[in-house]
Amino acid sequence: MIRIDNVSKAFGGLQAVRGVSFEVTQGSITGLIGPNGAGKSTLFNIIAGRFPPSSGHVLLDGQDITGLPPHKLFHRGLVRTFQIPHEFSRMTVRENLMVVPPGQSGENLFKSWLRWGKVKQQDSEVLDRVDDVLKFLEITHVADELAGNLSGGQKKLLDLGRTMMTDAKVVLLDEPGAGVNRTLLGKIREAILRLNRERGYTFCVIEHDMDLISALCEPVHVMANGELIASGSMEALRQNEEVREAYLGGGASGRMGTADQGAPS
Repeated sequence: MIRIDNVSKAFGGLQAVRGVSFEVTQGSITGLIGPNGAGKSTLFNIIAGRFPPSSGHVLLDGQDITGLPPHKLFHRGLVRTFQIPHEFSRMTVRENLMVVPPGQSGENLFKSWLRWGKVKQQDSEVLDRVDDVLKFLEITHVADELAGNLSGGQKKLLDLGRTMMTDAKVVLLDEPGAGVNRTLLGKIREAILRLNRERGYTFCVIEHDMDLISALCEPVHVMANGELIASGSMEALRQNEEVREAYLGGGASGRMGTADQGAPS
């Protein structure tokens, strides 16, 4: 599905990512964890086309997509969410979902005049899809609420809903649990699992909440100081001394906890 092949990224004299390689296989929920500053977000931004790597390649279904801009990756089925949701705050939840599908005939003034039948049919299909998403995510009750008025957890659900309005092959989830209360976090977890199991979505997830990673992800890849240091199940990684050292620091006591919310990573 996605292969990250020996990817590195330098900003001036700082090497943010160094020779990282791993795969996100079709149908998986793959985790990407590590302490703050490990290079996770930089790697996500490389995969998502925000900026190109200094070296290495990113492949999607065997095709080199290295450095392609986000809008082109969107049309190839690679979609991402952000740690801080990017909703259209003055539009309703329903409207936020409606604007996602590309190539809608109604967006073209000429077609909206001369092909109104096709526009009407497409609009009906989009609305049906919106209703399906609202019901799936159990957010029908806020469908006509302005998106800017939603809670943090509801905005994360809306982000998931917007990915469902695309023909996504792979979804990059950037800290879906950040700033979310435990009740809505449970709904987000179940929605991701159901999208994976029932609808075949493939995910790669950055997250600091170890309980959420444990519930969702296998395999899990661990980054520290810009490098990939370990991969495997969450259970095995908890016992990995190099991983524990990366999280705890030299001489620190304790365990890899359930939450490590902090500065950007």
